[in-house]
Amino acid sequence: MKTFAEASRGQKLVVFLLAAAALFVLPFIVQMAGNAWVRIIDIALLYVLLALGLNIVVGYAGLLDLGYVAFYAVGAYMLGLLASPQLTDTFVSFKDAFENGLHTPWWVVIPLGALVAGGAGVLLGAPTLKLRGDYLAIVTLGFGEIVRVFMNNLDAPVNITNGPKGITGIDEISMFGFSLGKTHHFFGLEWPKVTNYYFLFVLLVIFAVVICYRLERSRIGRAWMAIREDEVAAKAMGINTRNLKLLAFGMGATFGGVSGVMFASFQGFISPESFSLQESVIVVAMVVLGGIGHLPGVIVGALLLAALPEVLRYVAGPLQQMTDGRLDASILRQLLIALAMIGIMLSRPRGLWPSPEHGRLRAAGAETPPPHGPGGELPVRLPHELPPAKQIPPTTGHIVPTDR
Repeated sequence: MKTFAEASRGQKLVVFLLAAAALFVLPFIVQMAGNAWVRIIDIALLYVLLALGLNIVVGYAGLLDLGYVAFYAVGAYMLGLLASPQLTDTFVSFKDAFENGLHTPWWVVIPLGALVAGGAGVLLGAPTLKLRGDYLAIVTLGFGEIVRVFMNNLDAPVNITNGPKGITGIDEISMFGFSLGKTHHFFGLEWPKVTNYYFLFVLLVIFAVVICYRLERSRIGRAWMAIREDEVAAKAMGINTRNLKLLAFGMGATFGGVSGVMFASFQGFISPESFSLQESVIVVAMVVLGGIGHLPGVIVGALLLAALPEVLRYVAGPLQQMTDGRLDASILRQLLIALAMIGIMLSRPRGLWPSPEHGRLRAAGAETPPPHGPGGELPVRLPHELPPAKQIPPTTGHIVPTDR
């Protein structure tokens, strides 16, 4: 007979195989309705990656970060500068050194984008170590806006980021001669650009989930949660809150940098408008609405809020026609999104899929009557109801002096 552990292990394996098969088949089924729907899934997966990174900062360490989109921008502009004609068109020295243009391979840009974004996260976290709550949110919000304005104005006197015009002609990822930006045919199926990037994004999300899962159950993850619950108590227990806060900012920023690199390669064009404050607020809303600190909840919240605006386009259009064009479709769509978010928070105040509560009473212990009286006061015991005092046996032998 199989043991319970072997049976549960077998069930998990079956679930994983079914999930893998569903993820593989999904883009080809959705592709029947048009590549635009597969593109919506791709963008949703990018938001999942962003939400998982922000969950490390907000969900695990309890640090409210409203400037997370800055790390997203750092990764995107890193690829935009290193894998596009922008620098070769601006600087003659680059054009002389790279006659065919600057086309840095993906296996260099992705780690570099993660490293630079992680460094930016530590740079942000260093001056905010003593800030908490609203003050920390304001400082991080200012950092995100500084990065956006910096990218928007870095076109003079030397044109580096091309300012509000953005960077175009960004290279698509190519692996072993296989370009993800071209349409291919395998196994009798058509693999367009959106499908190729879908599988890359799925692999990155799975890798990020494994990292977050291991971090959550590690000593570092438990220390982050101790800081989140009570920083003073965590410091009194010997936890180095300074280094762990910096580590949380750096780890979360790394996810944002990788997401930015993927976004720039997928879009082929970036501009400062893609990294506005609204993006940071949306990612924070994904973490909060899904369930702070709970990986499945964060994923569900990111998928819902990323796909909801695109799905509501098909609702706002008919409503606009019903009012003879009196209502703007984009404004109406934002109104519907806000109403949906309000409804979710009213019905599920802890999130769509909150983390299980810790410290629940066991079934056996729940039936035990509380030590307090019915009104909450301590019960009064008479002297004869008190337990007998524990008798201490007399000591025998000689007493050895200690002050020799």
